[in-house]
Amino acid sequence: MASRLVDGLEVVRAALWPKPLAWATGYALLLPALLVVGLLALGLVYIVDASFRELDTRTFLLAETYSLGNFQEIWERTVFWRITGRTLLAAVIVTAITLALAFPYAYLMVRTRSSLLRKLLLISLFLPFFIGQVVRAYGWLIILGQQGIANTLLQQIGLGPFRLIFTYETVIFGLVQYMLPFAVLMLAPALAAISEEVELAAESLGARWWEAMLNVVVPMAKPGFVAAGVVVFTISLTDFAMPAVLGGGTNDFLANSIYHAFFRISDPGLASALAVILVAIGSTIVAILFAWLGTGTLGFRKSSGASA
Repeated sequence: MASRLVDGLEVVRAALWPKPLAWATGYALLLPALLVVGLLALGLVYIVDASFRELDTRTFLLAETYSLGNFQEIWERTVFWRITGRTLLAAVIVTAITLALAFPYAYLMVRTRSSLLRKLLLISLFLPFFIGQVVRAYGWLIILGQQGIANTLLQQIGLGPFRLIFTYETVIFGLVQYMLPFAVLMLAPALAAISEEVELAAESLGARWWEAMLNVVVPMAKPGFVAAGVVVFTISLTDFAMPAVLGGGTNDFLANSIYHAFFRISDPGLASALAVILVAIGSTIVAILFAWLGTGTLGFRKSSGASA
């Protein structure tokens, strides 16, 4: 039955895509990705164009002439400098904490010999993906609120209540919790590509387990750290929901400022200029990272463990 189904699909494929077009198969497979990238590039072109047009307060439309007025306003207003610094600092802190927590989780998931523990870790890893980021953020409001579960438990032992929400630290906490599964998924293939025999060889040569971890496993897992770091950093840098919900309006990131400029003060030119700055910051940092480490660090090679 299965072979007949495969044969039927092959007949349909031959009818829709005959052999003379075989040379174009690769390009056809790339077409959806090229369309998505093209749409993103087109949107970026419109944003860049709008960033050089100031809002005409007489008509509340963007001016026809180009200028640097929006960028000058951002440069002169210290509030945007504070928001930019807050956003960058949060992205760096979240990336560092997330990688530190993701490594032992991914290592245990890859190295454990217990299938039950591995399944439990995998289920725990994928469960958060079934809950949206906004729902998770509001869930933390329920847990950490003034009358929330955490403060209620603390009051039972004579502590609190504490202000656990609408703080910068809470935003960091929410982002780490949100980004942890992404980092684990990026680190796990890199650790799986490292043969366990390498660790045993290091220990047989006199290295303690933590020395083998720091001097052998961590350097060899650099591709996973680079990939996870880039993903966590860029998503944290552009995040909107966690600062908006857990920050309480006093810990906004650049993404929140873009939203406010678009929908609260109705200035698409200023919002577009902020978006251009955000894209430029993220792209520059990632480009510097790849120039320093090399894009080859993203390659996972099974043979690297054995050759070491």
